[in-house]
Amino acid sequence: MPPGETPTRGRLLIVDDETAQLRALCETLGLEGFTTEGYASPRAALDALRPGRHELLLTDLMMPEMDGIELIAAARRIDPDIGALVMTGHGTVDTAVQAMRGGALDYILKPFRLNAILPVIQRALDLQRLRRENAMLLASERRHAADLAAAYQDLEAFSYSVSHDLRAPLLFVKDFAQRLEDDFGERLGEDGQRIARIIRDGSSNMDEMVVGLLAFARASRQPLETRLLDMEPIVRACIAEARGSHPVAEGNRDPTVLIGALPAAMADPGVIRHVWGNLIGNALKYSARSDAPRVEITGRVDGAEVIYTVADNGIGFDMRYADKLFGVFRRLHSAKDFPGTGVGLAIAQRVVQRHGGRIWAESTPSEGSRFSFVLPAQPG
Repeated sequence: MPPGETPTRGRLLIVDDETAQLRALCETLGLEGFTTEGYASPRAALDALRPGRHELLLTDLMMPEMDGIELIAAARRIDPDIGALVMTGHGTVDTAVQAMRGGALDYILKPFRLNAILPVIQRALDLQRLRRENAMLLASERRHAADLAAAYQDLEAFSYSVSHDLRAPLLFVKDFAQRLEDDFGERLGEDGQRIARIIRDGSSNMDEMVVGLLAFARASRQPLETRLLDMEPIVRACIAEARGSHPVAEGNRDPTVLIGALPAAMADPGVIRHVWGNLIGNALKYSARSDAPRVEITGRVDGAEVIYTVADNGIGFDMRYADKLFGVFRRLHSAKDFPGTGVGLAIAQRVVQRHGGRIWAESTPSEGSRFSFVLPAQPG
């Protein structure tokens, strides 16, 4: 309600070509606390209508200039938020259906009885206000989502730019630290060599982190070309790649990998490899110290989705810290014991989300972990 305006139960625009009935209705509803404005002519009512001026239109169904259904449609073109009730002396089921199809919230029978029409008007006003509030909330949520999306895109672009620009000086430092150690090692002495190694290793670690950030940014920005995809060849390629990149350390065992049914799902073949590669690589890495390391990869159709799971019997983790798993540079285990950048699961989550899916983890310390993710089974 605008500042200074008198409180009212509702602002009503009433249209009825029977002037005596119109006057009586306006006066009666005015005494009940409503603000009323009445017109015997539908065209005069439309001329007076302004967006937001009235909450509810009460119109006679049968009038010579235009009928009530036509008036409601014309009024909605001027004020899309106005509610409407139809007044008729010919109340039937057909009348109600016609009124509802024409955009009316309800209908009122003539001759009027005050105790009958007041609940109908109040119910229509309440419904109209609820619709308006819902529309405002939805518009606010959409603006908020758009603002968040724009801010996130800016952050991704900044992350990509900074990561890309950082690599050159880092590689420069790493290269010179290596050359310093190789060419002047004897002259540096033990302390100097130790410092050179610290510089070299530190720059190497930073470079790995920058590479991880770049990969994360690419996973967020790379266009997707999804199709119905057979996952088994990708899974087998990722297993071979993980075993080649991370050979079993001395004293550890090579995990047994079991591949179950892997139903096809909608995915981009190049991008989804990031998910499979990370989950399989982690399962092999974190289960290698078990007495009988085992990794099981399965999938199943669940309605319109396919759920894939990579399970291992490795060291597991405490579920109290599960919310940290998918953050950038978040780790639950020492990098010294289990090398890695701490970016892989963040990339996996981003890729799955961009496919319209979700990813989660379940685990028990010393018993193993289960990572599952969902993809659409068919084109959406």
